[in-house]
Amino acid sequence: MQPLQVTLLFIGQIALNVLSNVGFKLSASASEWRGFLFWQVLGNLAGLGTVLGVTALYHRLPMHVVFPVTQGLAVLGVQVFAAKLLFKETIGPTQWAGSLLVAAGIALLSVRQG
Repeated sequence: MQPLQVTLLFIGQIALNVLSNVGFKLSASASEWRGFLFWQVLGNLAGLGTVLGVTALYHRLPMHVVFPVTQGLAVLGVQVFAAKLLFKETIGPTQWAGSLLVAAGIALLSVRQG
């Protein structure tokens, strides 16, 4: 598989992970059962896509690369994109520092050894 395809798989997997969490957040705040059910179904379908994406990545790359990148970037995606931009949640300096540490950890964990 070409590097562009792997990159697109990572991007798709992270996007689906963020969408899944957004669906669950909207489901939790739904005022009626139809909204609750709609967002639960959307969140779970996106979650299924996340699982399929990570499985495809595991088929092509080592676990020590796939796991930290997908999980770490999902944390960053949910915090920065969903929490901050979509839901206008306040993210303090401590949380931003934690995000930087997560990003640094992803970089360190995904480095290939000799």
